[in-house]
Amino acid sequence: MREPRPSSGYLLSVGDAVVDVWTAPAGDDSRATAHALLLSLARTLIGDPVLTHSELGRPEVAGLAVSISHSHSLVAVAARRTGVVGIDVEDVYPRDVSGLARRWFDPAELEWMDGDLLAFLQLWTAKEAVGKALGQGLRNSGLRRRMPLIDGPVESLPGFHVVRLPLEGAVLAVALDEPPVEIVLTEHHDTALRSTVRSRTSFPVVVRGN
Repeated sequence: MREPRPSSGYLLSVGDAVVDVWTAPAGDDSRATAHALLLSLARTLIGDPVLTHSELGRPEVAGLAVSISHSHSLVAVAARRTGVVGIDVEDVYPRDVSGLARRWFDPAELEWMDGDLLAFLQLWTAKEAVGKALGQGLRNSGLRRRMPLIDGPVESLPGFHVVRLPLEGAVLAVALDEPPVEIVLTEHHDTALRSTVRSRTSFPVVVRGN
């Protein structure tokens, strides 16, 4: 099976533009777990967050840009103080995605994917993440919006960028309305946190715990 192509290089900024991404096991109620995780993350940034939802069901926390996603096994949340953010996570397990790909992907995406499941999930999660960052999900032909084949700008949306984060057994994409900034990924494993710093040639993704 062909490996997805590596990310391209970026020089990134830090400070208030940092994006925090937290993941955790989904548990019995992935939606409730995601909301609890988002509130925990928001509390580290603004102290006393209040979680509400828009008419479209989008989670909102005053003072932050936030996004949530959940798969069968994982929940993922993102928050930042400036701009907008969207996140999507998908489990990696054997399945036939050829029909979905032929229906929604353009020829360049299909050629790059070449039947590879991980490549499909990289594109699919990117489309979902961009839709969430825009606040409209996959409405208005969101699945047909062409995504960068490697981390980088979304051609049809000036300023928007997509970044994929390293996870074991899952694919996770983050969409931002500006070039990638420092992204801090904290992986929760039940009550424990794995604390590791992984060097990347494309952008600084810091994997950490308390």
